[in-house]
Amino acid sequence: MILFSHPTLNANAKALINGLYKHELLYKLYTCIAVFPGQFLFKLGDNGRLKDLKRRRLDQSWQTFTVSKSFFEFGRVLALKFNVVFLLTHEKGFFCVDRVYKMHDQWVANNLNKAKKEGIAGVYAYEDGALATFTKAKHLGINCIYDLPIGYWKSARLLMQKEFEINPDWSSTLTGFNDSQAKLDKKDQELALADVIFVASSFTKKTLEDYSGILPEIKVIPYGFPQVNQKKEYSSLSNRKLKVLFIGGLSQRKGLSYLFEAVYGLEDTVELTIVGHKAVSNCKALNNALEQHKWIPSLSHDEVLTCMRENDVFVFPSLFEGFGLVITEAMSQGVPVITTDRTAGPDLIQDEVDGWIVPAGSSSAIKEVFHKIFDNPEILEQLGLAAQNKAKSRPWSVYGQEMADALSSINIC
Repeated sequence: MILFSHPTLNANAKALINGLYKHELLYKLYTCIAVFPGQFLFKLGDNGRLKDLKRRRLDQSWQTFTVSKSFFEFGRVLALKFNVVFLLTHEKGFFCVDRVYKMHDQWVANNLNKAKKEGIAGVYAYEDGALATFTKAKHLGINCIYDLPIGYWKSARLLMQKEFEINPDWSSTLTGFNDSQAKLDKKDQELALADVIFVASSFTKKTLEDYSGILPEIKVIPYGFPQVNQKKEYSSLSNRKLKVLFIGGLSQRKGLSYLFEAVYGLEDTVELTIVGHKAVSNCKALNNALEQHKWIPSLSHDEVLTCMRENDVFVFPSLFEGFGLVITEAMSQGVPVITTDRTAGPDLIQDEVDGWIVPAGSSSAIKEVFHKIFDNPEILEQLGLAAQNKAKSRPWSVYGQEMADALSSINIC
C-alpha cells in the first residue's frame, strides 16, 4: 500500500491517485485542500472570488482515503486572490508556496508512525515536499518513491545561464534563479533519500546526469492525454494567414524569443497569438514583441481548448521543460505541435508524422517548419488527425495503469 503525498494535486497527480485506487494500492492521500460535493469548502466555492476552490474537487470515491490540512494552502489562495504580495514572498512569505510544501511535508512525516503500523510499504512524494517525509520513512523502513516533475535544478542553471549571454534583453524573465542555496541543497537531499525516481520525460531523466551523487533507478512514464471530445474543423490556408498559437508562462525559459524571431518577416503569412501571464512586467523586449501580435493574458481551461481548436498549429519552443501539458492538450484538440527536444515532445511525437520536433533555441528550425506548411498546407490536417489519434491511444487512465504496474513491479507494494 502507498501513502500518496501532494500539497496541491495537479492533473498528473490525480491520474496517478486514480490508478493506485483502482488497483487497491492506495493507503491514504495526504493533501492540503480536498473538496468534495456537499462540504463547506465546496459551497464556499460559490463565492465568485473563491470559485477556484471547486477546481480542487476530488473524486467522491477517494473521500474515505483522503486526509487534508488546509490552513497554509488556503491562506495562499486568499493571499493570491486579494493580492497580498508580502505574504507570498519567495521562500519568506508566511503563505508562500515554499512554506505550504514545507508544512505539508512535516505533517505527513508526523503521521508515518501510524501508517507504518497499518502496513504501508511506500510513500510517494514530490520535489520540494519530500525531505521530512523521506527522512522519517528511512528511519521506519518505508520505501521512498520520488517524483521529479521538472528537470534537475543544476541542469536548468547550466542551460539557462547560456540564455543570459545569448539573449540578455530577455534575461529579466528568467526568474527561476531565486532559490536559496538551502532550498537547492534540500532538493539534492531528497534525491539522495529516494529508492526509486519517477519522471515524465526522457529529457527530465537526462538532466539528472548533472547530479553528483549516486541515484537509484529512474523510470520514465509520460503523462496521459486529456479526453478527446471534439473533432477539429480544418480550413484551407488559401487567402488567409497561418494561425500560430503559444500558451504558457511568458518567460525566456519557454523559448519565447525564438518564436518571435521565427515569425519575424512572415507578418503577411502568419498570425501569432500568445496566451499567458508575463513573468515580469518590465522586460522591454517581451513588451515590444507582444505589441506586434495578439496577446491574451489569461483564459479558463475550457477557453484554452477552444482557442487551440481555432488555430492551425501550436508552437511550444521551451528550453527547459519537465513535460509540457499544453503539448498533450493541443494534440487532443487535433492541433499539430511544434516543440523542442527539451520537453516531453520526443516521448510523445513522431517527427513529421503527428507533429514536429525541433532543436531548442533555434528560430530557424521553427521557421523551416512554417515553410513546410506553406509548401504543403494539407499536412496540417494530416498531422493534426494523427496527433488526435495519438491522444486517443493514451488517455490519463493509461498513465495511471502504467504507474500502478511500475510500482508493483519494483516490489514497493
